[in-house]
Amino acid sequence: MQINLTGHHVEITDSLRNYVDTKFSKLERHFDHISNVHVILNVEKLNQKAEATVHLSGAEVFASSEDSDMYAAIDSMVDKLDRQVIKHKEKLKKH
Repeated sequence: MQINLTGHHVEITDSLRNYVDTKFSKLERHFDHISNVHVILNVEKLNQKAEATVHLSGAEVFASSEDSDMYAAIDSMVDKLDRQVIKHKEKLKKH
């Protein structure tokens, strides 16, 4: 799985990069057909926004989350993606 990490008005530090990598490795445990992920971290005044597009085999899922803390925004976004990936996996099993 390849992770592209982009920052808008925020510097991507090693700790942020490692945090994102750790969180997405959790997603990969649920579904191993993830080809690549594009994560955008954005800071707008007091809001920290994290959004990601995950390319799965045969589908694409997107989630975004805002919080006053970037790490909390990343957590929330990964939780949303996790639910969507599991839902996609269930659909594949039915067919």
